[in-house]
Amino acid sequence: MIDLHYAPTPNGWKISIMLEELGLPYRVIPVNIRAGEQFSSEFLAISPNNRIPAIVDHEPADGGAPFSAFETGAILIYLAEKTGRFLPTDLRGRSTTIQWVMWQMAGLGPMLGQHGHFALYAAEKIPYAIERYRDEAARLYGVLDRQLEKTGAYVAGDYSIADIACFPWTMTHKAQGFTLDDYPNVKRWYAEVRARPQLQAGLAIGKFVKEPFDEESRKIMFGQRAKEVLGKK
Repeated sequence: MIDLHYAPTPNGWKISIMLEELGLPYRVIPVNIRAGEQFSSEFLAISPNNRIPAIVDHEPADGGAPFSAFETGAILIYLAEKTGRFLPTDLRGRSTTIQWVMWQMAGLGPMLGQHGHFALYAAEKIPYAIERYRDEAARLYGVLDRQLEKTGAYVAGDYSIADIACFPWTMTHKAQGFTLDDYPNVKRWYAEVRARPQLQAGLAIGKFVKEPFDEESRKIMFGQRAKEVLGKK
């Protein structure tokens, strides 16, 4: 059994999708990020960065005590290695897949996250910030489009953790004002991945009721209250 500490966000979906694809038994433990539950001492013990998702594997491969993991790229690699799926074992295939997972972790996710913040959520609309992150997000969509044109299939060749890492963030394209018509290879890939039953099951996990997005929630989610919630000055 794996405990999945989770909220229904692009990062949370990565791991619910992976667990559904693998068919591993897991238990969803909701984390109300609008109420600041990600700053609790219990969650901090398994996720030192106070970010969802995190997992606790109660049956790790080494047979030892329960093992926790945080950061989605690391969790995807851990689960792939645990099961021998969605991560090639040959040197070149493995390295290529991990490179694209790291690309998502360092580029696609953070830049779309920043664009989404400044364009959709920030109380003050700052044209420079919106333009800066929109330009970088567009560039990254172009990188992904060229890679998918090169492979003619999935991000790293065969369907892998690279696709599972990238897909949830591309789900935000409409809300962020992008059209996949500008990226035909991404559009083709998006439709193929979106049609997977296991992926659809992962997206349906944990659609629990969200708390109102009020000013207090805004402060907690966007960091202004992080020090206070953590009890620091």
